[in-house]
Amino acid sequence: MRADRPLIGAVASLASGVGLIVAYCQGSTSMNAAYPFSGSTLHMDLTTTGPGVLGGLGLIALGLLLLVWALVAAIVSQVILLSGGRDRMDSLLDRERGDPYDDDRYSGSLGMTQHRHES
Repeated sequence: MRADRPLIGAVASLASGVGLIVAYCQGSTSMNAAYPFSGSTLHMDLTTTGPGVLGGLGLIALGLLLLVWALVAAIVSQVILLSGGRDRMDSLLDRERGDPYDDDRYSGSLGMTQHRHES
């Protein structure tokens, strides 16, 4: 199992969901920084209306689901590698692919590097 595609999908979905929520956001933010750091405050009021609510939450839920899937795929991949199934996994991932312009499959065709010289 490879975890790269679900991870890319999770990051894209989470970013889209947060972006959609922030795009439809109406609110205010204030920050107060003081020398004794215990006196510093950050106050955020976020109110999202319209399609950003359902769409953003749906995309965030999908992103979290894909993130869990990527985590499980990464764990399974590492367990397979540790259990000695590396040879089996390598044979599945690194299949030998033939040349698409192979002369044996297409008997009347010429290869990429071959040229017919007729005189």
